[in-house]
Amino acid sequence: MSKQNKKHDAEEDFGGFRAGFSVLVGRPNAGKSTLTNALVGQKVAITSAKPQTTRHTIRGIVHREDAQLILVDTPGLHRPRTLLGKRLNDLVADTLAEVDAIGFCLPANEKIGPGDRFIAAQLAGVGRKPIIAIVTKTDLVDRQALTEQLIAVDELGREVMGGEGFSDVVPVSASDGFQVSTVADVLIKHMPPSPPLYPDGELTDEPEAVMVAELIREAALEGVRDELPHSLAVVVEEIVPREGRTEDNPLLDVRVNLYVERPSQKAIIIGKGGSRLREVGTNARKGIEALLGTRIYLDLHVKVAKDWQRDPKQLVKLGF
Repeated sequence: MSKQNKKHDAEEDFGGFRAGFSVLVGRPNAGKSTLTNALVGQKVAITSAKPQTTRHTIRGIVHREDAQLILVDTPGLHRPRTLLGKRLNDLVADTLAEVDAIGFCLPANEKIGPGDRFIAAQLAGVGRKPIIAIVTKTDLVDRQALTEQLIAVDELGREVMGGEGFSDVVPVSASDGFQVSTVADVLIKHMPPSPPLYPDGELTDEPEAVMVAELIREAALEGVRDELPHSLAVVVEEIVPREGRTEDNPLLDVRVNLYVERPSQKAIIIGKGGSRLREVGTNARKGIEALLGTRIYLDLHVKVAKDWQRDPKQLVKLGF
């Protein structure tokens, strides 16, 4: 049987339904997590103005009547300077090998630089996978600047990938919704015929504890100095029902440790008289209660784990 006939039979078997995995890659702070959340329609990936905030591959699931798109959000690909950085890059490489299509995010408001070229070169070596260039943050530039960036991105694809370059080039703004559904359409087009891979209505397959940790990490990173994002790890110790509560008035105790590398960083997180840590708890609590569907008591502790990014034993302990 020819490949064409096999493909036709597969599409018939699943009634034209398509399902598969797509990864969003790009240098740190290229808008990958914000786009993931916009596509899914709900927060499943942490976002921050600080680079390198995503540590886990978070799967967001886009449901359509005729398709299911599972989005894998990865750490930003970068030239690693620490053991943690190398492990994050390895995580991205492993993910690229397993997905059906790759979305390469490049911000509209920043010229293509060495970091983008480094990633494009990495993608060129992945093999025969569709690579869609997604030009993010279009709301931050005018029409002329966007046109110039789209041309530059197209030229990058032809230069690095050879032949016709990227499979598609799509401009998008996750902030105002411009072309978000178009990005989903283009990625779904490259998914294989398949039955649904996840139950209808499920938005992510991340364990609740990981999602809770990400929400706390996001709150802790708001408005802090540049060195802290790389040095902060969050570990949820337990999520347990409060004893003695009635069924109609439940409460969950959520106990969490925040790890930093130096005492000076601990002081930043805690703030004067504990004010900063209280603010982190207040901001994170809303998202956690929405996620868990019940009221919580959030117990936060800040600890120093000296140079944990470079220590293999501590990396394992902290979940990397």
